[in-house]
Amino acid sequence: MLITALVFIWQKEAKMVSGQSSDESSLLQSQLKLAAGGLSCAGHKSQNEDAIAWHLPKDAHLLTYKGGCFCLADGVSSAEAGQQASDYAVQHFASEYANTPDSWSVNHSASQLLASINTALYQQSHAYVSEEKGFLCTFSGLIIKSHTAYFFHIGDSRIYLWRKGVIAQLTQDHTTKLSENRQFLGRALGMDEQVQWQTGNVALEPGDRFLLCSDGLSDFIPDNQLSELLNPEPLDPEPGAAAVQTPQDLTTLAEQLCQLALKNGSDDNISALIVEVQALCAQTLEDYNEKLTRLPFLPVLVPGMKVDGYQVEKEIFASSRSHLYLVWDLATDKLWVLKTPSVNFADDHSYIERFIREEWIGLRISHPNVVQVHRQQRPRTFLYYLLAYVEGESLEQWFAKVDKPLKPAKAIALVKQIAAGLQAFHKLGAVHQDLKPGNIMRRPDGTLVLVDFGSVYVAGLAEMFSPLEQDIALGTASYSDPHYLLGHNSGVQGDVYALATICYELFTGQLPYGAKVEDCQTMRDYQKLRYQHSYQHNPIIPPWFDRALELGVSLDLSQRYSSVSLLMKDLQNPNPLFLQQQVVAKHKTNRLLFWQLMSGFWFATLLLVIWLFLIRRG
Repeated sequence: MLITALVFIWQKEAKMVSGQSSDESSLLQSQLKLAAGGLSCAGHKSQNEDAIAWHLPKDAHLLTYKGGCFCLADGVSSAEAGQQASDYAVQHFASEYANTPDSWSVNHSASQLLASINTALYQQSHAYVSEEKGFLCTFSGLIIKSHTAYFFHIGDSRIYLWRKGVIAQLTQDHTTKLSENRQFLGRALGMDEQVQWQTGNVALEPGDRFLLCSDGLSDFIPDNQLSELLNPEPLDPEPGAAAVQTPQDLTTLAEQLCQLALKNGSDDNISALIVEVQALCAQTLEDYNEKLTRLPFLPVLVPGMKVDGYQVEKEIFASSRSHLYLVWDLATDKLWVLKTPSVNFADDHSYIERFIREEWIGLRISHPNVVQVHRQQRPRTFLYYLLAYVEGESLEQWFAKVDKPLKPAKAIALVKQIAAGLQAFHKLGAVHQDLKPGNIMRRPDGTLVLVDFGSVYVAGLAEMFSPLEQDIALGTASYSDPHYLLGHNSGVQGDVYALATICYELFTGQLPYGAKVEDCQTMRDYQKLRYQHSYQHNPIIPPWFDRALELGVSLDLSQRYSSVSLLMKDLQNPNPLFLQQQVVAKHKTNRLLFWQLMSGFWFATLLLVIWLFLIRRG
């Protein structure tokens, strides 16, 4: 009997506090402790087509932002290449998950990987059509991040959760039963060009145990026996803590499960992977606040002052929320922009958390149309961060001085730059949420740069535990999506709305819904507004271009473009559907005009007949 035992345990307590290192941008303290042990064996078969794999990053930052990854696959025996398929699926998923952007949500990261794995297996199967060689396998994946376990499942392998003596099957078997002894697999990786998988998540508790297993085990061990075996023997743990298991304990337990399946008559490959949650990142609000406020706020600075080796040259911007200063790095002779929070928010912990996350977001985006955040190498003694200095003025300031409307070629060139910057955010799973001309800098050479990360939403961060309540919308009424301003996250479509609004303004000098948009308080108020066709303000704008703008700012999300690229495509190239609608509208207009003329002619004729009749009578 071929047995492959996999043993791994990882325990790490990492503290990341802003100002302590170059990777300190989050103040969430990770105390996640996990133990895992697994075994995969051929059983009574000559070949093992099951596979298990997992990855727990040793880097504390990755553990916090990506979490631990565990997966199991069962190759479809009748497909001939089931072993290769299962090996590829688990190895690729486990190794590549940590390489996906840490700003992506777990669901998005896993979905991208599963789609790529499915495509690879499907293409491999078609490369061997003549040999009838199919690369098919089931797949069950588990990702533990912060306080949540996420699972992804295709086929008839399973994931169980054992908690406080109760076991529950999290996944559904994707099988169709023909009779008591006959059933077939309905879904598998590599079976079709596109595959649907089951997803779900559960909130974690210390002591939780997860079992990933193939049907060679689950079909031969009833749930009550599984529950008994997964129940750890207490080793005098502290109150509220899980009974700590060694790697050998969990591996031995996995082996016991496999042996029991064999004893109960299993005639298939048998695999078991057990994951134990030993501790979570449990912090009190007071502990969290203390970390956030550890670095003091800077007072208002004046030219000549020095902070951590940076000399203040001048104040660039000041508001009730933040201050921007042009500073000179005395060590490198480079100019930077130093951004510091206003002392007005020294006790506002939600504001402080958001300010710190601005730096984290900026460090992950590298694009010529997005301001670059500087990764500092020196320790900080105050709460601030550095950005590249963008010489020039805001698009709002520039637009107020130029002749309007802009020439179409010049306007669309500006819109293309803004769109490119937005797409850099979207590729990392981030949404700007406060795009407006005041947050776009224009260099003297005409290059545009998006600035201000204060309202950015990041799906990966939204999944992470935070004891603080997040503020409601921070956007600007004239440019921000009404859905966002009313507390509903419209995601990428919110940025589409802002981009279309700015485009409309660059081409017309006006706003698509007029100045009254500033006074709206409810969705009913917004629905009373009417879109003003752009060609009414600028007659050279063609109807197809106006139709793209209208859909870009539509209050109905089902009508609005779902991505920036779709909007830009229709702004730069006439959409045939819009042209067809234009022809139909023109035809309807011509028909209406014809009948109006005919009605007028008949009415005039009737008057003439009546007049002649009256003359004859008279």
